[in-house]
Amino acid sequence: MLKKCLLVLVAATAVSVAASFAAAQDSQSNDQSAPPSHEMGGHHHGPPDPAERTAELTKKLNLSSDQQSKVLATLQSEHSQMESLHQDTSLSEQDRHAKMMDIHKTTDSQIRELLDSNQQKKWDEMQAKREQWMHNRHAGPPDANSGQQGPPPQQ
Repeated sequence: MLKKCLLVLVAATAVSVAASFAAAQDSQSNDQSAPPSHEMGGHHHGPPDPAERTAELTKKLNLSSDQQSKVLATLQSEHSQMESLHQDTSLSEQDRHAKMMDIHKTTDSQIRELLDSNQQKKWDEMQAKREQWMHNRHAGPPDANSGQQGPPPQQ
């Protein structure tokens, strides 16, 4: 019985890893429809790693070493605040979500302040894509019974 459980666990892990690699390769070939890379895969259970996010932003925004250290400190602060919030059982799910959104919004504005004007333009584009992806992700699948694509996008 234990051998079967281990075999199932190993197989599930292999499928998960293969799916992550496939998703990563697909995102490289079709960047427009892919979610932000720090949200790729959806296999992490918690906030994204601050060092990985800093490396990603360094690559996309061409951050200087000074900017990198400040962005990393900002993301580490966000990470610790989010961890504390996850452990706070006194809050309702709705209150916890609202606080998470506030922390994330504050972090985003702090990072934006560290950027020069060209980097800010790119940052704003990245944020707009992220918001669009999040909106599409939470909109739900199209109605399977009607065969239509769902409601038209609001303008």
